[in-house]
Amino acid sequence: MSTRCLFWILPSILAAQPALSGRARNLHRDTLVFDAHVHMINRQLHDGGDIGVRLNNGQVDLIRAREGGLDAMFFSLYIPEQYYPGRYETKHVLRLLDLAHAQIEKNKDKIGIAYKASDVARLNREGRIAALLDLEGGFDLDGDLGVLRSLYRLGLRSAQLPAHNWANNFADSCCAEPKYGGLNEHGRAVVREMNRLGMVINISHASDQSIEQVLDISSQPVIATHHGLRSFNDIPRTMPDALLKKLAAKGGVIGFHIGCEFHSPPFFEYRTNQAGRPFWDTREIGAKEARLSIFEIDRLVARQFPMAGISVPEELKLTVDDWFKVVDRAIEIAGEDHVALGSDFDGGPTPPRGIRDIRDLPQLTEAMLRRSYSERRIRKFLGENVLRVVRQVTGQ
Repeated sequence: MSTRCLFWILPSILAAQPALSGRARNLHRDTLVFDAHVHMINRQLHDGGDIGVRLNNGQVDLIRAREGGLDAMFFSLYIPEQYYPGRYETKHVLRLLDLAHAQIEKNKDKIGIAYKASDVARLNREGRIAALLDLEGGFDLDGDLGVLRSLYRLGLRSAQLPAHNWANNFADSCCAEPKYGGLNEHGRAVVREMNRLGMVINISHASDQSIEQVLDISSQPVIATHHGLRSFNDIPRTMPDALLKKLAAKGGVIGFHIGCEFHSPPFFEYRTNQAGRPFWDTREIGAKEARLSIFEIDRLVARQFPMAGISVPEELKLTVDDWFKVVDRAIEIAGEDHVALGSDFDGGPTPPRGIRDIRDLPQLTEAMLRRSYSERRIRKFLGENVLRVVRQVTGQ
């Protein structure tokens, strides 16, 4: 490689790994870091491999998670829209749950399943990451409560109410044609049953009307696991200020997506122009997928993994400090007890400059110190707020 090439490459390498102060390193190490949304298992279903081995692409594996100081996560099982037309969604949930249990057992020296809040502390004392199993997408498009209860018995402790960016038969998504103006009567029954079971209700990807009605009905606080604010980017995947206030009044938490596309209109516009459609647009999925077997669907969707963002000009990316302006605004609206990290690593985000993947989570602590956040506020954002909701919902 020529000296000229090194002249240009070396600064970009150094820029990707900003210096970390001793104070940030120590605070991050001593703080519970509980990410409300991490993709950990879909790529293993399609590509094989082991979550406990360092991967040379994507954004997450257990090695890098430990390097990033991660103590706990919503271990998200993702149901891509292609599985819905043929009604394979429940079968796919079961396959992902089965693989999650197998991979966690295989790496039981590094990670364990948390069924309640007290398991998080126990697993951390044992030197292991706590995985709270979470579903992103529909467990059953009809919302069968028997299916929900069965998944709970298999360890699922959090589930998204809508079917990702697809319409289900009981709760409107943010990003599909509305059917009910929020929830229908069965959707309200699903909310009540999740409350009774002690399952965290995940309202990310829900329509504004669905979110508002869940907040009216639920007896427990809920979490928007990976979200943004509409005042920064006016898209249906972000939350208006009024709903954020209502979420906080219910005791809930909003987790902030690490991707620039959620918070930066210029970045979102660039990504949309590159793809020819918004990142949530699934209208092309339908009749073709309905004719395929589940194994043919597997081959169709395998090409999207790992989902690690897009290549963009560096100047289009937010800085970490720009990203925290969104969190600042949320704290102004709702208070520091209701904000959290919900990165969506390996779910498609393009992180801010200086964040390569999950190993760079300490850079968030450094940025919060630069913003003169108190250590108490930092601890709340990094994990205590999420743990509080999990404790209240699970009852332990």
